[in-house]
Amino acid sequence: MINILNRKEFLRLLGIIASGTLSNPQQVLASIVKQSELSKSAFGNDFLWGVSTAAYQIEGASQEDGKSRSIWDTFSQKHRHIKDGSTGDIACDFYHNYASDIDLLKSLNMNVFRFSTAWSRVLPQGTGSVNQKGIDFYHRVIDKCLENNIHPWISLYHWDLPQVLQDKGGWMNREVIDWFSEYAHLISKSYGDKVKDWIVLNEPTAFTVVGYGVGVHAPGLRGVNHLLPTIHHAAMCQAEGGRIIRSNVSNANIGTTFSCSHVMPLRSLEKDHIAVERWDALLNRLFIEPSLGLGYPISSLPFLRNIDKHIKEDDMEKLVFDFDFIGIQNYTREVVKNIGIIPYMHGLEIHPAKRGAKDFSDMGWEFYPESLYETLKRFSNYKGVKKLYVTENGCALQDQVVDNRVEDTQRINYFKSYLAQMLRAKNEGIDVRGYLCWSLLDNFEWREGYRPRYGLVYVDFKTQERIIKDSGYWFRDFLK
Repeated sequence: MINILNRKEFLRLLGIIASGTLSNPQQVLASIVKQSELSKSAFGNDFLWGVSTAAYQIEGASQEDGKSRSIWDTFSQKHRHIKDGSTGDIACDFYHNYASDIDLLKSLNMNVFRFSTAWSRVLPQGTGSVNQKGIDFYHRVIDKCLENNIHPWISLYHWDLPQVLQDKGGWMNREVIDWFSEYAHLISKSYGDKVKDWIVLNEPTAFTVVGYGVGVHAPGLRGVNHLLPTIHHAAMCQAEGGRIIRSNVSNANIGTTFSCSHVMPLRSLEKDHIAVERWDALLNRLFIEPSLGLGYPISSLPFLRNIDKHIKEDDMEKLVFDFDFIGIQNYTREVVKNIGIIPYMHGLEIHPAKRGAKDFSDMGWEFYPESLYETLKRFSNYKGVKKLYVTENGCALQDQVVDNRVEDTQRINYFKSYLAQMLRAKNEGIDVRGYLCWSLLDNFEWREGYRPRYGLVYVDFKTQERIIKDSGYWFRDFLK
């Protein structure tokens, strides 16, 4: 998800006008009707339910047992990069609490645990010598999942490039394709006999645009000259990672994930429809279309014309990979106006509250469940997309513990409304196979630090105490 910073701040930094409005009465009524039909059985016996996590956000043990620094270790320790001044050095201390945390997941009746492997934990120098203690840790995590009849899903890359590779140019350096290939071979060979479900990249638009274009995420670089090679190299790794897993893992279910939103114009004006096309191309099309052999959406994003100088012979063919599934990560919609070309977008920001939206998260994101339905429908229309999973969805709230209970009714209503829209899509024939919410635990939310709480389980970051929230109990009962 692009939950990397306050949504309003992110859009302002890109110079995009964003707003939200309350759903129209017909949409609200349709959602309520569908919610009344919600049940586990309505999704089918083979439908998968689980949670998504990321290594840097939960593991801690940032330099323990041979792990080296990642770009997020470096970025979070720089003054003022993280809003609350925190780091992921300890986070949820999942590194030491993984067994009890997976037991918690089991108690919620979930059957999928999606986690990422930390590149710098298994290859401290980015390439070369393997850190066996890091390899052994993920074996323990996988074995604990399997003991509990939980499917382990591995994400190869969730934004935490080893700092030693960033020192050599990181994603801007074409050698990253070789570095990533070595890492992908190591992980898929190490765990392929136990793990059959794989995700290559988590939200490549997020870590390229926000980390190398806007500069408010690790590694904190700005400008189109940093961004263009990063986009192309990430797209190359997306396909190559799929091929490597296919070669090493029998019967693998291979996908990649995208942060997606339903994009709408603020007004019925031609220039606002152009704004929709450009924002949609950046957010929804930038990485899916090259993987399908459609090339980059250059006609909709003029700044991409200069990407040609980073493309070598046969690259366009190598961008293509036949993924078994696409992971959809959706939280809200985007209503946009008056977009110029990236990185020189312009306009004024419109806050959701000014447009009449009453329900939005602690990140300032509007509750708009129809966005999930529209996004699933949109991606299912691509020829070549076989099946879909919702691999992230959730909301951040200012949760409070009262008498050892976290009463998060607003989050429960959020889940109900979004699940209703997912069921709507499934009932219309869209091949959606599973739902992974974000997230199991409150965690380190990138530039926002520890303030936004997304978890089904509350974490006291001082004591590492866990408290299942009412939303967690709701899922437990729903999935009985």
